[in-house]
Amino acid sequence: MNSLKIKEIIKIKKENQYVKTIFFKYDENIKPGQFFMIWIPNVDEIPMSVSYIKRNIAAITFRDVGDATNKLFNFKIGDKIGIRGPYGNGFKLNREKIIFIGGGTGIATLAPAIENAYKKKFNIKIIIGFKNKNELFFDKRFGKLINNLYISTNDGSIGYHGNVTDLAKEIIKDEDCLIITCGPEIMMKKLFELFNTYQFQASLERYMKCAVGICGQCCVGHGLRVCLEGPVFDATMLKNIKDFGKYKRNESGNIKYF
Repeated sequence: MNSLKIKEIIKIKKENQYVKTIFFKYDENIKPGQFFMIWIPNVDEIPMSVSYIKRNIAAITFRDVGDATNKLFNFKIGDKIGIRGPYGNGFKLNREKIIFIGGGTGIATLAPAIENAYKKKFNIKIIIGFKNKNELFFDKRFGKLINNLYISTNDGSIGYHGNVTDLAKEIIKDEDCLIITCGPEIMMKKLFELFNTYQFQASLERYMKCAVGICGQCCVGHGLRVCLEGPVFDATMLKNIKDFGKYKRNESGNIKYF
């Protein structure tokens, strides 16, 4: 699992102006919520959540935000990337009523879990938020599964006018459900504060080097490693992570507040 595998890109889908999905062949087991370390030749190796899990096919969905992702954004079908993994703990679908809440590219992390819950015929709702309608993606993918899809935009250009946490407050009334979320950490922290009596799982993101629990670069709380004990943490663990929603560390180990 920790050995580097070279994979050829077999399909590319442009989700919007800023986001793409890259597909490659992969025939080993992947759990929704796990991630790969993606090696972009001559640039860097970075963690990326798995956004599609199909038979013999996997994919990553990402935003063009830095040197590594910019290089990857311009790759073509037939180009090659390196992958290690999958790593980490996935989502635990241990309730038949599940509300998925995603913001930005965090929505990609939720997608395989949503499809898994749909296959199990669970009672699910999906709440997703964006800055504006131009950043919308995966709405058609989710809309094919269920009718309970709710969209918010900060500028009101589509769906609910406001942020995703305010929309969630209006929709979520039943405490007998599981909330699963991924997105900006401030968003997830706010949701955790709003729904602190609910079953809750959140996928965290931190800077990673080794992805196998050795370097300690991705530690949160009292020595919890996002690559090993995470990236999915439940409510009990989140309560003891003092930096959750407050700060993370960069590649030099310096604190960067959200």
